[in-house]
Amino acid sequence: MANNSNLGAAKAAKNDEFYTQYADIQKEVNAYLEYNPDTFRDKVVLLPCDDPEWSNFTKFFAQNFERLGLKRLISTSYAVESKKYKDYQPTLFETESPLFDVDKTRIKGKIFELTHDTNQNGRIDIDDLEWHYLEGDGDFRSKEVCKLRDEADIIVTNPPFSLFREFLAWIFEANKGLLILGHMNAIHYKEVFPVIQVNKVWLGVSNGAKQYAKPEGGLQKMGNTCWFTNIDHGRRHEPLKLMSMKDNIRFGKHRDIQKRGYYYHYENFDAIDVPYTDAIPSDFDGIMGVPTTFLDKYCPEQFAIVGCAEGDSGKELGLKPYPRELKKLNKSLRDGQLYYIDENGIPQKPYARILIRKKQ
Repeated sequence: MANNSNLGAAKAAKNDEFYTQYADIQKEVNAYLEYNPDTFRDKVVLLPCDDPEWSNFTKFFAQNFERLGLKRLISTSYAVESKKYKDYQPTLFETESPLFDVDKTRIKGKIFELTHDTNQNGRIDIDDLEWHYLEGDGDFRSKEVCKLRDEADIIVTNPPFSLFREFLAWIFEANKGLLILGHMNAIHYKEVFPVIQVNKVWLGVSNGAKQYAKPEGGLQKMGNTCWFTNIDHGRRHEPLKLMSMKDNIRFGKHRDIQKRGYYYHYENFDAIDVPYTDAIPSDFDGIMGVPTTFLDKYCPEQFAIVGCAEGDSGKELGLKPYPRELKKLNKSLRDGQLYYIDENGIPQKPYARILIRKKQ
């Protein structure tokens, strides 16, 4: 819970200055290459919301430009005066360049581009990056950066937590490939879940990043972050190996299900509650409420996503309102959420659930 509170605090304060570590980027991108070595070949990759002088996104894609087979790499920064965090010193890379402008450095964004071997040393890498100041502050919504978006094939970045909804819509507006970091709670956003449900976006291979670098130095632990993508990878086509309901109850590793001897059935929706992904019964053909973490293992050939049982989305699914008398037994009950009656006769609502059905 402490880690998740860091995410919430960052969002509330619009403190979006957290940076992704090189190893986390490398691990995720390499998984796509294992599935399809040509994933990035002849592609234009845009890294917006970046700080190119020291960004690990820029560093990774620049150093691996030839291995990935990129056509063009574009990385843009957001001007320091437009950020909440303003403790900033220009890097030597910038100040020693003839392009350095003391008046522009704090109010203008920068663009770094990589296309060819500028220093003629026989390879294309980070030393061949060329840069200049943008006309504006580098906001991804500006006409200037929108034009770069339209020229790109794939957009890769760690967007600001507070702007995740808007940033995803910005990508979809131009129908681009994406590989971006966000937190698991974003799955339930009304702007996000529908595109997950219809397989226009899915979760990446690794479980996001557990620690992010802070601009003032040190690392910030984060809970439940993940990669969102529309680039195919092998893991999403691996079906879950499941046991029957009877075997889950008798031999499964979850003692609460064993002790109870049955799965809860929701009172306000015709579905059973499955609190663990590895406890999904292989022989149940009805609708099941599963944890959000199920999406880490989701195989679209094996399951169909029926809906999201949270708030307005739950109401749209037709979840029946709570009888008022149940509020006396559990004051945390809210309309638009699933609930079941436990063995003590007390109404309980599980943590956020996604509703799924096994494909025939």
